[in-house]
Amino acid sequence: MHFEDETDEGEDDGVQHVEKQYRGIHLNFPLKRADLDTLIDAFRRKKQQKLHPRFVAAILREATAKLKRLPNLNLASTAISKQVTICGDLHGKLDDLLVIFHKNGLPSAENPYVFNGDFVDRGKKGLEVLLLLLACMLVFPGGVFLNRGNHEDNIMNSRYGFIKEVQSKYRNNSEKLLKLIEGVYRWLPLGTIVNNKVLIVHGGISDTTDLDLIKSLDRGKYTSLLRPPITDSNAPGAELIDKVEWKQVFDILWSDPQSWEGCIPNVLRGAGTYFGPDVTKKFLKKNKLMFIIRSHECKPDGYEIIHNNKVITIFSASNYYELGSNKGAYLKLVGPQLDTHFVQYTAATGKTKRLTFRQRVGLVESSAIRELRGHIISNREKLESEFRKMDLDQSGYINISDWCRIMESATQLGLPWRLLRDKLVTMELETGKVKYSTTFDKLNDSDISTVQESNTVVETLYRNKANLEAIFRIIDKDNSGYISLEEFSEACNLIREHIPNPLTQEQLLDMCKMMDMNKDGLVDLNEFLETFRMVDPEQKGKEARLLCEEFKDERDVVNTFAQICAFADQTPKTSPTAKSNFDIVFEKLKNIFFCLNCIINLHLHVLWHFASNCFDIINLTQFIKSKLKAEQCDFGMNNV
Repeated sequence: MHFEDETDEGEDDGVQHVEKQYRGIHLNFPLKRADLDTLIDAFRRKKQQKLHPRFVAAILREATAKLKRLPNLNLASTAISKQVTICGDLHGKLDDLLVIFHKNGLPSAENPYVFNGDFVDRGKKGLEVLLLLLACMLVFPGGVFLNRGNHEDNIMNSRYGFIKEVQSKYRNNSEKLLKLIEGVYRWLPLGTIVNNKVLIVHGGISDTTDLDLIKSLDRGKYTSLLRPPITDSNAPGAELIDKVEWKQVFDILWSDPQSWEGCIPNVLRGAGTYFGPDVTKKFLKKNKLMFIIRSHECKPDGYEIIHNNKVITIFSASNYYELGSNKGAYLKLVGPQLDTHFVQYTAATGKTKRLTFRQRVGLVESSAIRELRGHIISNREKLESEFRKMDLDQSGYINISDWCRIMESATQLGLPWRLLRDKLVTMELETGKVKYSTTFDKLNDSDISTVQESNTVVETLYRNKANLEAIFRIIDKDNSGYISLEEFSEACNLIREHIPNPLTQEQLLDMCKMMDMNKDGLVDLNEFLETFRMVDPEQKGKEARLLCEEFKDERDVVNTFAQICAFADQTPKTSPTAKSNFDIVFEKLKNIFFCLNCIINLHLHVLWHFASNCFDIINLTQFIKSKLKAEQCDFGMNNV
């Protein structure tokens, strides 16, 4: 195949002159690990040199030849690797793919991956993502399984940007390259089965999904699911068979789960179905499967578990709608029982690197509040009615506790409304009451469209973020990105002799469980930081006064909290007396605060307030590092 020159210097269109005109990287075929490393290094550069179309075409052709030899449903196993990693939609977000490889390692037979479709469209680096995944598949046999998604389709690409991306990057050769890409799409497997126990497909299932039929159909004739399949058969009934098969492919690539029972057409997407928990249960029983893993939908946390833990959605493109809109995640199936472990992340794009911490947090918060606006507006009539019922003297103000209760009762969102109050509503400083009409006033676009310059919630809470990150990396001795109970206990044991009244093993277990917010048995960086919320020193006195107004029945408890804060402020650092007195009071109050649930994470506020007064956090970091060096432990301190 003849390719024209893509450089800006000349008009020479001969491939034979590549060496003269081309200044980018060179690849050797068949691809080796060194070629993959070169490709990754080239793609991650800020000023990326365009890969010559000859090399692009060679990757596409070799990948197509290999894909043709694969079954319709990949068969993956953990017999050798003991685990397998599943990634969801990437949608042209190269940064997310590189983050995954950085955190979880490159693919190999010992570290296999399943990429569950939708590699391209929407993002700006769809071609790089596709080429990198295909190159990994070629370099690591048995280490990469690729599933087709609904965006591996040239009609979808024409609507959502990938065709324009290829045309802009290879304006002289785009038609030829797009033809080769179409061939890759046609031969991508339709799903993967792990250990004959777990089905991984991009969309989902329907009440007519037949795995035997899917295994036997000719997937190569589906150049696009949005137009009839290619067929040479004129035999009677061939058209009917094609339509049945066509629907099978449509359903597994386009369907979404629903919370109610039954199976109905997916009118929102115009293809596939909505399938309920009863459909899932019947399908799993028939095919002797444990659960289904699918992608196809963006989730705020990067994943979702529904249908009685039988359907898992995994979505790997972070910041999908906008900066801060969602986390990305990947899923690890571990051991013969295929235990699930989720890893979340947010890719640091070039834009976020240029933002300050305050600006990044402001963008995240504005995105979250925009999402929240729809829920509040949809319940406005109910909220206004409940607000007026509590406003007996028609003053326009109600207690913060009543406002929080009404907000939760009306929306059922399970949010920490007390922490969100400054972002959602105006309060009267003297009385601490809420002007409830402003619940809706603060939802205007002008209030949330710009980056906040005032102190943000997260900035206030994470005032020692850098030091906490350093400590996290020290405790995480295997650099896995999360802390196990064993690692946490080991780190505490190293400094036990220097801490007055050291904690018992049971207390350490409780503390680690407290940090483990998603209850997966491990503590990631976000959970670690979230645990060490800090009370803003300028707000402590006001908070105590407001609490006294809000919780008159618990006045003694709240006063005790205020006394603890004042006591810790006045006590010299590293004071054994402070630690001893605090332990007694804290243990006494902890269960009360849990039962009353009168303030979010109040026990953690108190704990960190005390810790920050009893230990100089910077000196503590240096101490731990020196202690670990003395113990000759390699905890990845070069990264600290």
